[in-house]
This record gives sequence, C-alpha cells and structure tokens, in this order.
Amino acid sequence: MSRIRGFAVVSATAVTTVGAVAGIASGNTAQSSNDFDATAADATLLSDIPAGQQAQVQVGSLVQQADAQAVSADAATKKSAEEAARRQAAEDAAAKKDAAEKKAAAEKLAKEREEAQQEAVSRSARDSSSFPVQSTYTVAEVQAMARQMVPADQWQCFSDIVERESSWNYQADNPTSDAYGLMQALPGSKMSSAGADWATNPATQIKWGLNYMNSRYDGPCGAWQFWQANNWY
Repeated sequence: MSRIRGFAVVSATAVTTVGAVAGIASGNTAQSSNDFDATAADATLLSDIPAGQQAQVQVGSLVQQADAQAVSADAATKKSAEEAARRQAAEDAAAKKDAAEKKAAAEKLAKEREEAQQEAVSRSARDSSSFPVQSTYTVAEVQAMARQMVPADQWQCFSDIVERESSWNYQADNPTSDAYGLMQALPGSKMSSAGADWATNPATQIKWGLNYMNSRYDGPCGAWQFWQANNWY
C-alpha cells in the first residue's frame, strides 16, 4: 500500500469511527460494537504514514505537478522555437530565390544589351561598305541606307535625332561651327574614324553616328532621351 493511498484510507477510517460512536449512542450496542471493532482494525493503517511525513507526501505531490508543468512548458517553448526557425528558414529561402532570380534577370539583360551593341556595331561596319558609292544622294536614299543599318527598334529614335540635326542632309555644314553631316558631328573630321570618305558618304556618317550613340548613350533611343532634355547629344 502506497503512502498516498494510506493517507486516503486514514480519512475514510476516521469517518467510520465517528459513525461507530454515533451507533453506540443510539443504543445499537451489538452492531456498534462490531463496527467499532472493524474501525479499530482499519485505524491501524495510520501507522503506515507517520504524522510528520504526511506534509512530505503532499509536498512531493506538488513537486511532481510542478515538474510536469515545467516539462510541458519546455515542450511548448521548444515547439514555438522550432516553428519560428521553420518560418525564418522559409523566408530566407524565398529571399535567396528572389535575389537569385533578380540577379539572373539583370545578367540576362546586360548580356542581351551587350549582344545588341555588338550586333549594331557589326551591322554598321558591314553595311556601310555594302552601298555603291555615288556622287550625290537623295534624302530617300540616305534614309534607305539608315533603315538597313539601324536596328528596327532604334530606328525612330535615330530618325528623330537626324531630322532635327540636319533634316537628313549628309552635307549639312554649320556656318557658326565645325559641325558637319547627318549627325552634325563636331568637328566633322571626327567621323574619319568610320571612314576616310566621311564628308561625302552618308553610309560612313551613319556608321559613325551609330557607334557614337551606342558607346555614349547605350543606343539611339538613349541619345534621343538625352537630346529631348538638352537639345543636343
């Protein structure tokens, strides 16, 4: 019999003893005597739990309850920490994925831009010498050359600049400066980097203009944006 169970039996025995005494008082002597004897026999269970140790039993029970609560709290704290760690890991993974995607997109854009510039330079270098040399060129002929040399998505920007700089006159000569040609290069002689016939061949001027816009403004549309803000490029 355990200490705690013994404590419970003591309580029950005390109640029985009180009942026995009440029976004697009522005159039921035989029955009360038997009950009293049984009660006395049960009362010997008190010796299992000395009075000084009953408080220890109760304290031990409270300690066990506190330990159980502590274990439960530790488990809840651990579960909460694990959940927070999982959320943080998911957020970190999402951020890492987003950064990787942005980096890949930026690298792809830079590569495409570089390839477009290289293609434009290669195209202008190839096409500038593929046109037959003439003594003079009409505006329509000059524009036809430009359409074959300038990338389609940059054509309108290129055309807008040339229209405002020279009205498509490849021999346009600014009387107040040394600006010359379709792009009004200043001085005009700088177009010699594209060909010795820069003064008379619009294809050479177009080639130089494309190289200049690509290197300085990332293309004709970049040059056109700058021109709109400053009226020069």
